[in-house]
Amino acid sequence: MSIVKSKIRTIPDYPKPGILFRDITSLLIDPEAFRLTIAMFVERYQNQGIQKVVAIDARGFIAGAALAFQLGVGFVPVRKKGKLPGKTISEAYALEYGVDHVEIHIDAIEEGEKVVIMDDLIATGGTLEASIKLVQNLKGVIHECATIIDLPDLGGAARIKEKYGINVYSICEFEGH
Repeated sequence: MSIVKSKIRTIPDYPKPGILFRDITSLLIDPEAFRLTIAMFVERYQNQGIQKVVAIDARGFIAGAALAFQLGVGFVPVRKKGKLPGKTISEAYALEYGVDHVEIHIDAIEEGEKVVIMDDLIATGGTLEASIKLVQNLKGVIHECATIIDLPDLGGAARIKEKYGINVYSICEFEGH
């Protein structure tokens, strides 16, 4: 875990003053660190009966697609509104100033399919919560949520656990926001 964490750079004041942006691109360009990251997820989920990996637009796609490939299961993108070509359902989530939406194809998950929901990072948990609601609306069974990074000071993982009873597994944590 410390190897993965050491490869994630922090960019201060991005995208606005006071924010410490945790940038996984520095992890992704290191082939050994990226391989280790995916291997940690594979080890956790390989014998759990996972049938689909649901990943959140856009950085969640990177680890999510690699995990789905390694597990030999389907990959389901959760995208920002208007980006999926087929029939979708939508779920709103709160932004700092306003509301946005994410969508999933209505035929992406069959009733009872066991899934992992993946993103690069959990902060307040808004997009992860919206994705949980989408999967639940399609009657998928959420085994766990997975992220590379948790920002526990923002409380998202704890809120997801408390509100939905779903664990959020993260490889590493960073203090602050």
